[in-house]
Amino acid sequence: MKLVLVVLLVAYASADVSHIVGKTGEANAKILNQELDTGLEGQYRWTYETENGISASEQGAPKIVPGAEDAAEVVQGSAQWTAPDGQVVQLTYTADENGYNAQGSHIPTSPPIPDAIIRSLEYIRANPPKDIN
Repeated sequence: MKLVLVVLLVAYASADVSHIVGKTGEANAKILNQELDTGLEGQYRWTYETENGISASEQGAPKIVPGAEDAAEVVQGSAQWTAPDGQVVQLTYTADENGYNAQGSHIPTSPPIPDAIIRSLEYIRANPPKDIN
């Protein structure tokens, strides 16, 4: 039960979009649609949409993990908003016993590994160093 309450609090906190709308007056945007459904077994689903194009949804349920003291929570969600530069940002995420995984075009990714480094690693793998004993 404690885990479900913690997840619901995290879900509520993640729904705070004040950091997205800034000081443009959009913080007072009206909510057009808002739903929250909780089940007796710990499952839940929430969604909302505002008049300025912000929307988010999430659903989760407990999952029994063998060897774990408590059940893990399995969560899937998404959010969409328009950035100050006019770009529509879409975010999807999952969270489970393996951690939090977010995907979206606005999330930075690391650059590709240079070919010279890949060739060097392949050479080392093919020619492991000999013991110096």
